[in-house]
Amino acid sequence: MDPASYRSIYPDPPPVKVPYKAEEALDDLPGVIYALDQFLASHMHESEDYCNQSDEKKERLYFATGYGLIQCVKGLMSYGDEDLLAAIGHTKQGVLIASQHRKKPPAFTSRLAGYVVSSLNTTGVGFVKTMTDVERHAELVYAESLFEKALLGIVYSGDWLAFIKEALNMRTTINVYRSLYKYVCAIDAEYAAELAASATLNGSSTDSASTTSRFPPECPRIDRHFRSGVYLGAGMSTLIISLLPARLLNIIEMFGYAADRAEALEILGRAGGWGPASGHHAFTASADDRHEYEETPPMMSTEQEGVRRAICDMTLLIFHLVVSSFTFACVDVPMAARIVKWNLKRYPEGVFFLFGAGRVALVRSQPQEAIEYYTKAMEAQKQYRNLHHISFWEMAIANLALADVDASLACWRDLEREGTWSKSIYSYGMAVCLLESTEGDPKARQEEARKLMERVPGLRQKIAGKSIPLEKFVARKARKFLAQDGRLALPALEMSYVFLAIAHAPRRIVETRMLPSVRALLDPLTKPNAEKTYGTGYWDDLCLARFLEGVCLRYIAFPDPDAVLDPKETPSVSRDEAAEGAKAAFLAVFENGPKIELDHHLVYHAHYEYGRLMACLGDEAEARKQFDLVLSGKYLEVGPSGRKGRYSMENALTMRTHAAADALHQKRL
Repeated sequence: MDPASYRSIYPDPPPVKVPYKAEEALDDLPGVIYALDQFLASHMHESEDYCNQSDEKKERLYFATGYGLIQCVKGLMSYGDEDLLAAIGHTKQGVLIASQHRKKPPAFTSRLAGYVVSSLNTTGVGFVKTMTDVERHAELVYAESLFEKALLGIVYSGDWLAFIKEALNMRTTINVYRSLYKYVCAIDAEYAAELAASATLNGSSTDSASTTSRFPPECPRIDRHFRSGVYLGAGMSTLIISLLPARLLNIIEMFGYAADRAEALEILGRAGGWGPASGHHAFTASADDRHEYEETPPMMSTEQEGVRRAICDMTLLIFHLVVSSFTFACVDVPMAARIVKWNLKRYPEGVFFLFGAGRVALVRSQPQEAIEYYTKAMEAQKQYRNLHHISFWEMAIANLALADVDASLACWRDLEREGTWSKSIYSYGMAVCLLESTEGDPKARQEEARKLMERVPGLRQKIAGKSIPLEKFVARKARKFLAQDGRLALPALEMSYVFLAIAHAPRRIVETRMLPSVRALLDPLTKPNAEKTYGTGYWDDLCLARFLEGVCLRYIAFPDPDAVLDPKETPSVSRDEAAEGAKAAFLAVFENGPKIELDHHLVYHAHYEYGRLMACLGDEAEARKQFDLVLSGKYLEVGPSGRKGRYSMENALTMRTHAAADALHQKRL
């Protein structure tokens, strides 16, 4: 790869022009590019200091809002009240500064006249065309700052009134992005028409590449920094809309908001020149093909890029590697790996792209490699300690994928001691690992686990007035542990399922570590008269063991589609045997589900996993039938007499089931 394609263009701080004049706001772009480079290279304090020194009054369009973005990241990472309030203050200042630089909206009478005489250009694309370059950038920055403020407000407030207020701000943000994107598309269309007319006059043909793309060629009259910002806003807002539940999505689309996920991802990719989707998956592409694709550099070098190109890249990584936990459509791990590899050449110690490399490894069922990247991420920067908490969280899950509860316990301890996001989940993670650990004194471990379980329900938080579903789940499990006098069945493996650690475990770990632990519990549960001798929670534990047995066997038969398998590895059971065993296990959960006392969610999750298994076996009709059962609202866990209440993680399962039903034809289940 040509080093010039990823080398930073401002290795030293560019001079900042003083005094500041609003009409010269775009002269600050080199400085902002330098500050962003420093931030992404894990020199966070240097980036903050440079922004502060360059704009002490926080009056410059790009420095004031750039500093606000840094504070927004800090606040969302720490989840602490002090950091969130500081971030909200800086984003409010960003909104104010952007408003001062924006083109003043026309008076009501002028707007009314504009509806009659289109040449007056008082709204839409015509209005954007009348703006100066600075005013267009200010419009863009206004939308960005408003989005950051809304996001922080929702996280900090914890009540529905604030949520509704910020949702309206989100609507304003999306409308601004839509107008700016329509303007870019209009200018590009005019440019394409000019090219076509010129080609016709000269008797030549236009570039075939431009005729096969869904987008016209990019007009050079639009500066690359503005263009990258519009791509970020238009792509991100459309992507967010595409993730909404189907019922809500239908209503939103009636108001003209698009939800084309493929187009959203392509728009974001245009900022970096990443081209179309890879078309590769681990189960269809050879290792050589994947390697060749992932080493292919983008069509956009650092000299050609806009200031927001790296943020577009990070948005793509968040979708393909994090949001993909809840959806299937358009997920492209090879594309994510390609983006990560190029950016790590650019930022070898860039903590965010090291996180990305860790996620790529984890979703490819290479948890040991993931741990190495997360460890390097902690070593790469020590300025923002809160960033280490992301590594601890990911390493806790990666160690669960390796069935190493002691290593996972160490990560949960660090989170419980320092983390601020969810003390409830951290404490529960510690407790379940202690229950299954083999190190130290068993009585001491049990006593520590009990004390942690007693604390879990009282540590729950709320966002926008709503409880966090995962916290509700661990609180219920903690109460069950206490009610059963210090006993839970397979708690670490159950948590591994919830955090997708089983899905991302190497197949040999599933076969040699996870499945044997399940069968060790099933052995006493399936003996004659076991119900009488076992005690409280027999049917719950039996169904949990059967469910986890089905999940383990399913991943032995059909590993995750993005898993990279060892070609030398051969399971001890055939695919057909494992699939039949998984079917029998899920059917046992359906049969015994009405006898469950507390863990009713197991039946619904079993229908979901059974549907995915059927899809892997090629029986799409049965798969859809199972998904429809989950989505139907029918009471699946009890007989016709009634229902025993809502089940844990219902919303998350509904979202995943909708996504699975929509992705049946993609063979990615």
